[in-house]
Amino acid sequence: MKIHFKSSKHKQAEILFNQLSDRYSQNAIEDADVIVALGGDGQMLSCLKESIEYEIPVFGINCGHVGFLMNEDKPTDLVERISKAETAPIHPILMHATKFNGQTQEALAINEISLLRQTHNAAHCQITINDKIELEQLVCDGVMMATPAGSTAYNLSAHGPIIPIGAELLALTPISPFRPRRWRGALLPASSTVNIKVLSPEFRPQSVTADNLEVRDIKEVNISQENQITLRLLFDSGASLAERTISEQFLG
Repeated sequence: MKIHFKSSKHKQAEILFNQLSDRYSQNAIEDADVIVALGGDGQMLSCLKESIEYEIPVFGINCGHVGFLMNEDKPTDLVERISKAETAPIHPILMHATKFNGQTQEALAINEISLLRQTHNAAHCQITINDKIELEQLVCDGVMMATPAGSTAYNLSAHGPIIPIGAELLALTPISPFRPRRWRGALLPASSTVNIKVLSPEFRPQSVTADNLEVRDIKEVNISQENQITLRLLFDSGASLAERTISEQFLG
């Protein structure tokens, strides 16, 4: 098995990188069978996006804090662990953002795409689903679209629902909604196309982030699932992402 190791800049991850690359050899990513990500969930997201070009799976080893997308650091044979690992196939979501000055930018997100207010002024936006306006005006700090893989991250912190892996659903979740006061978000079919239009962008500017990429001063954003891309996360047998998302719903 040819492995390409990718380490975050955390000291623990760099130490593990040296140990594992010495033991199993470091291979060029274009020749590798698998990427082993060393670090936290941020490192995993970076490696997953890099894996798209090479169409290879990613096995993560946690050297951070939460590491929801990672496996434990165990003193066992790594090649055997990867060979026995379970695969969690996921699709990213695509953001097409238009700025107030007319410039556009696209980006993929594995966890979520989030619109956030840039100033002290509350964000005002209009939400359209599949060319039908569903919410004329949402007054809030922001709003996000989360994938099943990302539903336990920022989405959960904003009181959004946890989505089981494999469910063809996306979560549309408001961040600190003020009006409509009782609106808590929506679960949408993964085939949905969502348009979020910024109302009064000059007076109430908003930014949008696709995982860790930020675009400021936006006018509107279109979001849809990218079904042509399938990312493959590898997890130790008995500790799959699907099982973790179920267990997360029973935590106090």
